[in-house]
Amino acid sequence: MNTYPGRSDPPAQPDQAGPTAPGRSVVVVLNGPNLNLLGVRSPDVYGAETLADVERRCAERAAAHGLVADCRQSNHEGVLIDWVHEVRTSCVGLVVNAGGYTHTSVALRDALETVEAPVVEVHISDIHAREPFRHHSYLEAVAAASIVGRGTAGYEEAIDVVARLLAERPV
Repeated sequence: MNTYPGRSDPPAQPDQAGPTAPGRSVVVVLNGPNLNLLGVRSPDVYGAETLADVERRCAERAAAHGLVADCRQSNHEGVLIDWVHEVRTSCVGLVVNAGGYTHTSVALRDALETVEAPVVEVHISDIHAREPFRHHSYLEAVAAASIVGRGTAGYEEAIDVVARLLAERPV
């Protein structure tokens, strides 16, 4: 299994296939800058749950749909783009909370546009009710759906959207 700088989940045990193993239906959950500080940074805005809590819930929701969640977090734009390139043809869905890069990164938007599976954008807070610079999302145009202001439950909703879109696609 590859190792990823900034990846927040532990590597698979040697006798287990990793989440990106061939034959697995993988939904990738990418988290951008500062999301490693969930539960610490502005809990009045982002809540008390940690990123580990969110990742556990994503794994459980994905498993309920017969999917595997591959959760990753990085504070570095280039790492996020590299991960998108890595999984763009192999994942069945990609959930992304790009944090501040939502409002600044055309490069991440362009990478997400190449993903062959549904991309669902997530924001824990309501970006449209916050500072004006947060109102615009570069990612929205390339996302199949955007879930905004639903707290960390938005991640589970995003996985549900991916599962629904997979079920609706023609065979």
